[in-house]
Amino acid sequence: MNKRQLLRCGAILACAPLLAGVAAAQDFPPKKPVTLVVGFAAGGAADAAARLIAKKLGENVGQTVVVDNKGGAGGNIAHQFTAKGPADGSLLLFGSIGPLTIAPHLMKVGYDPFKDLAPVSGGVNFPNVLVVHKGVGAKTLAEFVALAKKPGAKVEFASTGAGSASHLAGEMFNQQAHIEMVHVPYKGGAPALQDLLGERIASYFAAPPTAMPHVEAGKLIPLATTGLKRPAYLPNIPTVAESGYAGFEALNWYAFVAPGKTPAPILDRWNVEIVKVLNDPEVKKALEAHGLTPQPTTRAELTAFMKKEDAKWSAIVRDRKIQAN
Repeated sequence: MNKRQLLRCGAILACAPLLAGVAAAQDFPPKKPVTLVVGFAAGGAADAAARLIAKKLGENVGQTVVVDNKGGAGGNIAHQFTAKGPADGSLLLFGSIGPLTIAPHLMKVGYDPFKDLAPVSGGVNFPNVLVVHKGVGAKTLAEFVALAKKPGAKVEFASTGAGSASHLAGEMFNQQAHIEMVHVPYKGGAPALQDLLGERIASYFAAPPTAMPHVEAGKLIPLATTGLKRPAYLPNIPTVAESGYAGFEALNWYAFVAPGKTPAPILDRWNVEIVKVLNDPEVKKALEAHGLTPQPTTRAELTAFMKKEDAKWSAIVRDRKIQAN
């Protein structure tokens, strides 16, 4: 082989990754229907958001996007399924805070969120709202903390399960307020809410769509929301942060991820399309009607956000000695 042939071969090898990327980008949208996996049963705000986004995505890219509900294990089953799924751009996951940044510190899961799943874009977020029943006798967060600090006091807080976002929000508040509320895990939000309404438990870090109808009916008292800012749909309820606990933030969030080996050019295209949908005025309005705030990001921004959340919740799990039931 002469020098000219060697140079030609070298140029071809150097261009191979670029050509592969171009080929991958040309495979968008996928030639088969796209599956958007959701780790919860049909119904509820998250599922409604996924279906709304999927419909608009399908219209924009010219390919059917089908929502596949794979509930179980707090969403971990859906995340494991996606981690092992086809990496051709035809599979996306509406991932969530628990399986992505909490569960791996509590139990053995069949995937590594940062290796087996690839970030695509942020999705939506929403705060919890700390609510109590009227029998507790607290109308503000300060009054609630004062009750919890009384000698011999036993103040419970409900959650949707050990290791859930509502559980970790309560534990973080325990830590920052220097109180020891007793955690009572439930299998989902419905039984937790029923026991709160029945005054069998004192408090619950609830999703706003779950709690607010009962607040408006006068059955529950809202003390604070868990985001840094008051959501537009709850302007009269203070945040924990503004109530004396600066920096307190415990958001629920969902983000779009894909199988880890999905080619970067395809992930980039999906990012562009998802961000476009989340910025659509009609989509934003519909999401906000469900109590959800759109959170479009770049892929790098989502990675940084997940790492920050992972560090925060791993520290809470460690410091509070939290274990999965």
